[in-house]
Amino acid sequence: MNTSTTLSSSPQITIGDQAMTPQPLAHTTEPAASSTPSAISLRPRPRLGLGATLIGEEEKALVLDVLQRQALNRYQGGTMAAQLEEEFREVIGTRFALAVTSGTVALEVALAALGIGPGDEVIITAWGWVACFTAVVRLGALPVLAEIDDTFCLAPGEITRLANERTKAVAIVHYQGVAAAMQPLLDEAAAVGIKVIEDCAQSLGVLYHGQRVGSMGDIGTYSLQHSKTLTSGEGGMVVMNDPILYERAVRMHDLGLLRPYHEKLVERQVPAFSGSQFRMNELTAAVALAQLRKLDRLREHCRNLQQIVMSSIRDLPGLAFRHIPDPQGDTGFEVYLQLPTPAIAEAFRTRLDALNVNCHQTTGTYCHYAREYCQTGLAHTSTASPFTQFPQWPAPGYRQEDFPRTEALIHRFVALPLSALYTEEDAHYIGACIRHVHSQVMA
Repeated sequence: MNTSTTLSSSPQITIGDQAMTPQPLAHTTEPAASSTPSAISLRPRPRLGLGATLIGEEEKALVLDVLQRQALNRYQGGTMAAQLEEEFREVIGTRFALAVTSGTVALEVALAALGIGPGDEVIITAWGWVACFTAVVRLGALPVLAEIDDTFCLAPGEITRLANERTKAVAIVHYQGVAAAMQPLLDEAAAVGIKVIEDCAQSLGVLYHGQRVGSMGDIGTYSLQHSKTLTSGEGGMVVMNDPILYERAVRMHDLGLLRPYHEKLVERQVPAFSGSQFRMNELTAAVALAQLRKLDRLREHCRNLQQIVMSSIRDLPGLAFRHIPDPQGDTGFEVYLQLPTPAIAEAFRTRLDALNVNCHQTTGTYCHYAREYCQTGLAHTSTASPFTQFPQWPAPGYRQEDFPRTEALIHRFVALPLSALYTEEDAHYIGACIRHVHSQVMA
């Protein structure tokens, strides 16, 4: 893969079967000349994006095929959703895959397939996107917040600490392109007798010692939202090996029905129950299918960029990387830098941003305990909230001071996202900027 040309000369990179020309974003505020270090020749800020930036002729062809056949529903002449499911399960390595309307819905379908409901508890990380928390609440169960470690994923030991007779499952979030330390977590879950959901919304394509994330637990979920690895605008996938879980998931996503297509895949074993309508339409499936076929080349491209950045700064004192349990399985979509203090992390972020390096400081934004819905304990009605059982709110286990390990981590990291449109020269520039800022901030 040739990515060595400069951004300023509008290079083309090839991912899948198409050539893409990176276009720099318009500057919001050009740094003043006096604020630009003389040792760095300022480059334009490159455009961020993963699968969305690669939408091209493949997606157009499949969407046009759907329109020409006038078959927009998978159960009324459509073929794209079924083809997506077939290729997706082959990529992940599971027996079944089910296409749904979003990553949030995928979590709700997974929880329902496992029989999670009122009175149950589900362990999730205190740090993560809103969907994991709200999906548990929507099913009437209680999300129990757990600490993260320097993987930014669930810390080993937390399942054992938090599990009780009401705990039915743990949702292990593979955060931002890195697999959690799955083996110790799977061992803990088995020891306490609970089910494992792998939330892979941000980590499609990640491997853990040769296995795709989503294939190791009882059930796995993915998001195809616009900012994710691959996208169809909105969309989600659910994977599993157990035919009963598959049938329950199918019924949950399609009004409790088991249509002939799915009956060809599993023997009917589950009594009908009231489900919802979370079926993916054929246009969405067409885009998702074209995107799926670009997954491994996208991952290869970003891993190459990540290695360039990391190898150029590995020797810098006082700088550490996010811990990656399986470095060979990482997607390479981000570089996380750990700094000695929050103040130094913020100084790093500010100076890198002035050099047009896309970066952000990890903050409380992704902490459930810092969000309004957790601070209020509300659901769509008071009677639907699992938190009404507590005499006062926030109760212990939902307050900032209850998560010292998470708090100690998140304010000392700076995250540098990488892009499908970055070139090798962009990666070398990022490394040079980090070295320059390090010499200023940590001299």
